Amino acid sequence: MRYDGVVERQRLNEHELSAWRAIFQMQELLRNRIEQQLQASSGLSNADYTVLALLSEAPGGRMRPYELGRTAGWEKSRLHHQLTRMCARGLIAREPHGSRGVDAVITAKGLSVLKEAVPGHTREVRRLLIDRLSPGQLDQLSEIATTILDGLQADQPTQ
Repeated sequence: MRYDGVVERQRLNEHELSAWRAIFQMQELLRNRIEQQLQASSGLSNADYTVLALLSEAPGGRMRPYELGRTAGWEKSRLHHQLTRMCARGLIAREPHGSRGVDAVITAKGLSVLKEAVPGHTREVRRLLIDRLSPGQLDQLSEIATTILDGLQADQPTQ
């Protein structure tokens, strides 16, 4: 393969590469630690927790799957498989919506499991992230994350 100026312009410089690696590694470690805590304390996966939290905050504890997938940032097939697993465990139900639609609905069991998981999850998020930052740093991180999320969402193709 021939090396030329095009490849050079596409590369990240050392400063950019260092930032990217730190962000990537931080995200992976945070996700893994949160997943470990949720599994150990409640038997939930991070994906389970995400679905239950979103449904618990939705009016009537229900959402159309496409809304749930869009809010979670998941592809249709991932959401379908996740909802199927959660239905089998009794955490959510699929209920008719109108003549042809379906809603994902949090069950009493799902709400109970979520309520048990929230305190430990909150403590772990606080321990791993919130308490390590000053209020100003937390504001900066939130602003940076929002800027990146806004750009990612604007780039996302509509389904």
